[in-house]
Amino acid sequence: MARPIVGIIGNSYLINDEYPAHAGGSMNSHAVAQVSDALPMIIPADPEFVSVAELREACDGFVFTGGRPNVHPEEYGHEETEAHGTFDRARDQIALGLIRECVEVGQPILAICRGFQELNVAMGGTLHPEIRDLPGRMNHRMPPDGTLEEKFELRHDVTFTKGGPFHRLMGSEVVLTNTLHGQGIEEPGARIVIDGRADDGTAEAIYVKGALGFALGVQWHPEWNAAEDPVSRPLFKAFGEAARAWAAGERPAALKSA
Repeated sequence: MARPIVGIIGNSYLINDEYPAHAGGSMNSHAVAQVSDALPMIIPADPEFVSVAELREACDGFVFTGGRPNVHPEEYGHEETEAHGTFDRARDQIALGLIRECVEVGQPILAICRGFQELNVAMGGTLHPEIRDLPGRMNHRMPPDGTLEEKFELRHDVTFTKGGPFHRLMGSEVVLTNTLHGQGIEEPGARIVIDGRADDGTAEAIYVKGALGFALGVQWHPEWNAAEDPVSRPLFKAFGEAARAWAAGERPAALKSA
């Protein structure tokens, strides 16, 4: 049986500061191919090249990856400030609409870091540009120096709601994760449920209430060491199962009866 096709939302880069490219970290492809057992495809997240309708037709599920540019605050009604950093408006145009449509029809999505923030914004939520500036919050940003292994080192606990989706998926109420983000959820969207938090109260795991299919988001980076990590592995495995079901034509009962 052919593997389900998972679209990995790419980011725009300038190679050597002059050559424009769309790219995605190879660790995302490793996680999708090895743990989700799906065919990874990097998506150029730009409406000049793709449309939401075409992507939904071509893929069985989507991973919304991390990325250095942030969601533009205009997307959630805030003014742009220096603290908001850099932006990728083309990705905003593709990702936010794609998330909303996938949630409505039950097409599987896994949202990571920036993708986690996109999921909240797509559902009407807001973001804080620099959570380390908030009273009582730790610095969740990636260490500026060190090896890749040191930057992705597991650094803090995340506590899930007892009996919630993440607790059931992980088999534990508390897990240890990495942390490489500056922004965070300010106000959750109307259907966003915060199902896991760091010790300082920062939202780390969310799901969409009433979603017809797999619609989970995490603020950390589970793609790192996904095949061996006891937190990452069940997340990508469950996502892969959802993508296989979609590829097999299985649809939510609400859609079948519509």
